[in-house]
Amino acid sequence: MAKFEFRLATLMRLRENHRDELRGKLAEAYQAEQLLAEKKQSIHEEEDKLHQLRRDLLQEANTDVNRLLNMQRYAATLKAQLATIQEQAKMLSAEVEKRRLAVVQADQQVKVLEKLRDKQLSKHRQQKMLAEAKELDEIGSRTV
Repeated sequence: MAKFEFRLATLMRLRENHRDELRGKLAEAYQAEQLLAEKKQSIHEEEDKLHQLRRDLLQEANTDVNRLLNMQRYAATLKAQLATIQEQAKMLSAEVEKRRLAVVQADQQVKVLEKLRDKQLSKHRQQKMLAEAKELDEIGSRTV
């Protein structure tokens, strides 16, 4: 009996490659999310430092008003950066979800082909066993 050959093997390889490519893109999106989270954390830390400096400056006897104004401007800049990052995070979150769904769909397509291949392989093995049994029966009937 002929060796098993899955006729849709090329299509399956193409779908696997596509799925792997989508997984790579999803990983890139997760990495971008991580970078945004780190940037956000950095800004929060900078705000905390600035708040502490402002508190220390106000406790001094001779408060430098210009320095205090500069701190307030810098705090406003940090808030604007934080708002921008949060907006980017929302858009990135939507993109991550879109890519995640694409990976799930591609994975389902590959699994469908894998199931089909497994069914055909099982059927091929069963036919091979039946052919071998038939051949053994013929050999047994000739020797008797």
